[in-house]
Amino acid sequence: MPDLMLLALLLAAIAIGWWLGRREQGRSEPRTHHANRLSRDYFVGLNYLLNEQPDQAIETFVQALEVNSDTIDTHIALGNLFRLRGEADRAVKIHQNLLARPALTALQSGQVQIELSRDFLHLGLLDRAERLLESLSRESIDEEQLNAAKRLLVDLYEREREWQKALDVALPQLVRQDDDTRRAAAHWLCELAEGDMRSASPALARKRLRHALNIDARCVRANWLLAELERDTANYKSQIRLLQRLAEQDRDFIPIVLEPLRDAYLKLEDEKGLERCLHRWLESAPHISTVIMLAQRIEHREGIDAAAAFVSEQLAVNPSLRGVDYLMNLYLVDAQPDQRQHFSLLKQHTGKLLEARPRFRCHRCGFSGGQLHWQCPRCRSWGTTKPITGLEGE
Repeated sequence: MPDLMLLALLLAAIAIGWWLGRREQGRSEPRTHHANRLSRDYFVGLNYLLNEQPDQAIETFVQALEVNSDTIDTHIALGNLFRLRGEADRAVKIHQNLLARPALTALQSGQVQIELSRDFLHLGLLDRAERLLESLSRESIDEEQLNAAKRLLVDLYEREREWQKALDVALPQLVRQDDDTRRAAAHWLCELAEGDMRSASPALARKRLRHALNIDARCVRANWLLAELERDTANYKSQIRLLQRLAEQDRDFIPIVLEPLRDAYLKLEDEKGLERCLHRWLESAPHISTVIMLAQRIEHREGIDAAAAFVSEQLAVNPSLRGVDYLMNLYLVDAQPDQRQHFSLLKQHTGKLLEARPRFRCHRCGFSGGQLHWQCPRCRSWGTTKPITGLEGE
């Protein structure tokens, strides 16, 4: 059993024990049979807990604990334990039973509704969660509960890809409070801008992307999309400027901008400008993609031997499997028949290794794959996936 669940159960047991003790201290008459049963049930539940039998422990605590103003928090905690165990339907029953109690204060009612919303989200009942959370976000009297409701509502809208609704809830307060929400809000604007681009509304897309950069100046995706807009209007100088700005925002993204950068420079017939930019980037971030693109320019101008010498020199400083694979391509061009066979065999092995390796990895949860996801499919974090660097990466 996860340590977190054991700790939560132990805390619940302590709370129940405290309540039972307090209850008995307040009695002036001798103990009744009912009180004895409550105490007995508590120790039975505690025994289950100590013997790592959480199912029986939770059931015993729920049955032993009557609902009143002193036990609301403990019932909420027990309901949350059911949800943590993957039994959100049972958590719903506990939380709905609490809501039916007329003695709840407004603060307690809000707390129960937030937990019930979490139950519904866990079960995929998004419409029911949305109704609860929208009501709480309008009527909550407690700032902490209001923020919790808004965060859950933002999470729900994000799941439904309702980007504008998520922005309406998050701006401005949640964006100011939390770095993750600020980064996410910039990406929601990028999602909306991509829709504008598909519907041929470039002016609105630009407006949204500038807004994204105002929210999060480090949003590389916003500059990436702005560069695409400039490319579509053949404004290649502006495209190059935006791609260079993107590289300054985050050097790890240089590999994905190299091809559009090269194409833009070639459209302007400025090969020298391209090489100057590549050399500058290579000094600050020695990605193998930059090395290969420079080697291609050297091969075009000076020949294969010069390109191979350049790649060999770079690999001596920063080893790379992809660099070795490219170097063998160069050697194969002028190789003798007996050498060609050996190089071809080695290249087969490096090719298989390169095909098997992922190209991108989420820096938060470690999810990796061959495609760049602006939102990680596993942990759902925005802007945390980048090209992999190192011997088998960039």
